[in-house]
Parts: sequence; C-alpha cells; structure tokens
Amino acid sequence: MPVVDLRSDTVTRPTPAMREAMARAEVGDDVFGDDPTVNVLQERIAALLGKEAALFVPSGTQSNLLAIMSHCARGDEYIVGQRAHTYGWEGGGAAVLGSVQPQPLEHAPDGSLPLEAVEAAIKPDDAHFARTRLLCLENTIGGKVLPLDYLDAACALARRRGLASHLDGARLFNAAVALGGDAREQARRIAAPFDSVSVCFSKGLGAPVGSALVGSRELIARAHRWRKMVGGGMRQAGVIAAGALHALEHHVDRLADDHRLARRLAEGLARVPGFRVDAPQTNIVFADVQGPAAAGLIEQLKAAGVLATGLYKLRFVTHLDVDEAGIDRAIAAVAAVVGGAPAAAAPVASPAASSARVPD
Repeated sequence: MPVVDLRSDTVTRPTPAMREAMARAEVGDDVFGDDPTVNVLQERIAALLGKEAALFVPSGTQSNLLAIMSHCARGDEYIVGQRAHTYGWEGGGAAVLGSVQPQPLEHAPDGSLPLEAVEAAIKPDDAHFARTRLLCLENTIGGKVLPLDYLDAACALARRRGLASHLDGARLFNAAVALGGDAREQARRIAAPFDSVSVCFSKGLGAPVGSALVGSRELIARAHRWRKMVGGGMRQAGVIAAGALHALEHHVDRLADDHRLARRLAEGLARVPGFRVDAPQTNIVFADVQGPAAAGLIEQLKAAGVLATGLYKLRFVTHLDVDEAGIDRAIAAVAAVVGGAPAAAAPVASPAASSARVPD
C-alpha cells in the first residue's frame, strides 16, 4: 500500500493540472525582470495581500532572510519568538549573513509574543546595545492562528516604538481559511498591519518550489539586491512560478479539507491508549505519547507505512496528498504499534497546550 506521509505539507507533489500549467508557462530571464509568468505571480500576490510589490524567491527561508536584511542594517536587532522559524529553524542566517542580532522571547501558550515582553525587549538608544529595528511574528505558529486584534496591536506597538514589522506567513492561507469567510479577504486582513509578509507556495498550497516576499516598492527593491547577493536570482523561473500561480488560484479554499482531516486524525489518535492529543486549529496535529509506546514509535510507524516527525512532541501534518483513507490508515497503524485497537474516546487537549516546533 502507498506510504501515508504526514511529516509535513512540504512533501506534496504537483497535481496533473499543475504540471500542465508549468509545462505551458511562458518564460523569460527573471534576473533581467522579463519572465512574464514570474511578473504575473508577483503582481497577483502583492495585490492579493494589499502591498505595493512582491519578489518571488526559491524558499521561505530566503524570503524571511531578505526581509530581515532589508529592514535592518549591521548591528541592528530583531525581536522574535523562541520557536519561530526566523530564529530557530533557518540556520541563523540573519546573524551569520546580515550581522543582525535576534532577540528571542518566550511565546504565550497561544503562540503569541506577550506585548509587554516585546516592549520591554526594545533597547534604549545607547551604544552598549544593538539597535532594535524589527518585530517578527509567525502565523500560523505551531499550527495555531494568531488573533487579528493581536496582530493589529503588535504592529501598532512596533510603529509607536519606531520598529518595522514582518510576518512569516508561510502558512498564512491556512490561518486565513481557519478564520472563516472569504479566505483571500482574510489573508489580506492578516497581512494588512505588517510592513512585509513572507508567504510560501510549497507548503499547504502544494506547489513544488517557491515563496514570495511582499511589501513596499522600496523594501522589495532592497530585497531584490539581497536576493542576487545570496544566490537567489533565477533565470527561466516562470516554470516554477506557474506552479505557484496554479496553487494560488486553485488550492486555497481546499485547505479546509486539510483542516478537517487533521481533526479526524486528532480524534482518532485520542482514542489510542497512551496518547494525549492537542486539538488542531489548522493542519498540524501534535501528540504526547506516554509509557513504553513512546520508544521507537516513529521508526515503527515508518515500518507500517506511516511517516511522522517528532521533536518535543509527535507531529502529523495533513495536506493535499492525504485523503480520509490515509488518515484512517495512520490511526490504525498507531493503534497497532501501541498494542491494541482504539479504546474509548479520550479528551482532546485545548489548542493552547501545544508548543512543539519542528523544522519544515
């Protein structure tokens, strides 16, 4: 039987329709700015998120790096969460390549950074300290959706204290769908208070490659220069931009299916003895495993044809390449490995209880 790969939503493969769109893509040399498909993608994502301009890049890691280096100079500092990708999972690029110091803060249980902690971390204008220049948030964070009023308040605080604001919105559209209503309008609303936003096409949206950075024309011009310097300039990039365009046009609303399957998975795992499962808000399910079942569980699941990850907690991520049958196979495999059929339903923990982060 086919493997059920729940390691991440980065493992998706292009759909036949996406492959066709990529094969038909008009291309040019994007380093010269004349790839028409890249240009359409950049215009579309900028307009969708309510910003002046956008830059297509190979990865979310590069998009976040370009944002930090475009907002900050050598000796500056950005405030960020301890579990944020821009701090913990992107190789320390801002510090290594940009000489920009991170100031990490502990997250609240809901994934936010407490505003009083953010304000307290802003350094005075003193030669002893790095210059605080930027606030970085992430949405979703560990699968959790940050509330709109919190995003507004955090960005208002940043502006009041002379800081720019950047959102790592790798799964921004998951957050938008989870908020309900028109997903594109919600995505624009999430992005509205930020000076820059990174959005990934190769996670939940299912494109094979690519992210975009959106912001003001001035910011994107600086990011374009940094992109060239770090080796992100691509030539006939319209081939991959076409996949991202197709994803943007056809794969946003279907994220609700991934969220539904994540709930189905969480409910099934909660019936397995020894499992304590956090109720998912989007497409990521975390579980704590108690007792002897925890030892070697990931390798045993792999042998049973189910792939997951584990660091701090066991993690499963739903995506467009997993259906209900796959979710049910995963539940059955976990139950079999642990040593019995699912028992009576156990409570699913509140979403705020999960704090795990794993690289993806």
